[in-house]
Amino acid sequence: MLHLSRLTSLALTIALVIGAPLAFAAETAQSATAATTKAPLPLEELRTFAEVMDRIKAAYVEPVDDKTLLENAIKGMLSNLDPHSAYLGPEDFAELQESTSGEFGGLGIEVGAEDGFIKVVSPIDDTPASKAGIQAGDLIVKINGQPTRGQTMTEAVDKMRGKIGQKITLTLVRDGGTPFDVTLARATIQVKSVKSQLLESGYGYIRITQFQVKTGEEVSKALAKLRKDNGKKLNGIVLDLRNNPGGVLQAAVEVVDHFITKGLIVYTKGRIANSELRFSATGKDESEAVPMVVLINGGSASASEIVAGALQDQKRAVLMGTTSFGKGSVQTVLPLNNDRALKITTALYFTPNGRSIQAQGIVPDIEVRRAKITSEAQDGEYFKEADLQGHLGNGNGGADKPSSSTGKAKPMPQDDDYQLAQALSLLKGLSITRGK
Repeated sequence: MLHLSRLTSLALTIALVIGAPLAFAAETAQSATAATTKAPLPLEELRTFAEVMDRIKAAYVEPVDDKTLLENAIKGMLSNLDPHSAYLGPEDFAELQESTSGEFGGLGIEVGAEDGFIKVVSPIDDTPASKAGIQAGDLIVKINGQPTRGQTMTEAVDKMRGKIGQKITLTLVRDGGTPFDVTLARATIQVKSVKSQLLESGYGYIRITQFQVKTGEEVSKALAKLRKDNGKKLNGIVLDLRNNPGGVLQAAVEVVDHFITKGLIVYTKGRIANSELRFSATGKDESEAVPMVVLINGGSASASEIVAGALQDQKRAVLMGTTSFGKGSVQTVLPLNNDRALKITTALYFTPNGRSIQAQGIVPDIEVRRAKITSEAQDGEYFKEADLQGHLGNGNGGADKPSSSTGKAKPMPQDDDYQLAQALSLLKGLSITRGK
């Protein structure tokens, strides 16, 4: 199972999705097993391991059974490889499988670790976390009054788990400021992968919140609906990948395929043959090659970076926003006995031009930082020549246009989203220069 979610398996996050059949995982496991059997087992280290187990069982303050010690050893073995490899117990593995439907229980945040604290990497749209105003970059310093510093990710996540509807209080620190509390109720998170609308006549907007199994199909439907609502060919499209933590690899490939006619989309490299894959366009561009701007930020990761990197390398879109997260590794889920699994990093992915963005991110073509729009100067607010009594008429004919003739426009997403407003302005400029 190829998996491109940004962080470890977390019950309250958007977390884990499965992108390839179990057969792939099984083949990968066989290849990995064959590779490891060539080297002899380190007998001295195994003796040390057995001795440590014996000492813990004999001297630890409370009795500990062999099963618990072995499971903890396995968790440690995986967690010390990299931030994305993990041992999945029955509950975590079940949550991973369920998340492909886009529905799971939790708060609706993607989290990671930073300097011993739990950090919010991105809130998920339309979830308790986003509605409560939790922002990317917030540090969770307490959970129900208990400090998180020094806790493992798993311990912190377990404390944030609970029954649907049950309230939880998170103490947050934002931008180094004073800690403040946010109380929110756990909920069943139903994430809609794709949202779309016309920003104004001729200009479409598509937002992808995460990459699920059906995201490619949903983007295809969104493009068709935008064309239908516009009544003719679009002049431009904004693809919004901000705060999108990733998901299914195949879905990212399908999305790019809707916007290009030919060329490489992404390829992966690993130690075993099964981890080396190449994905190319199939020629079914459904966007009609209209000008395109892709919005990214520090919360755009993994599968989002595959899409952004491919469209940038193929010169298909202008990237705008801030540098992305920089998660350029691929995880494979290997099922084990007793409903358990390993999620292990098996490859790195590369953009068409051979760029690995691991720990570096995708740099936008035009950097536009988030800004708050505090006021809006509407043309209708100004007194005009046509408002003056006794003004001269237009010598070339045509009706006067006084300020009172301008009605109040319907609120649109770009009205209070500076980055989106800049993307729309760029699209309009591109349309003008192309004579559309």
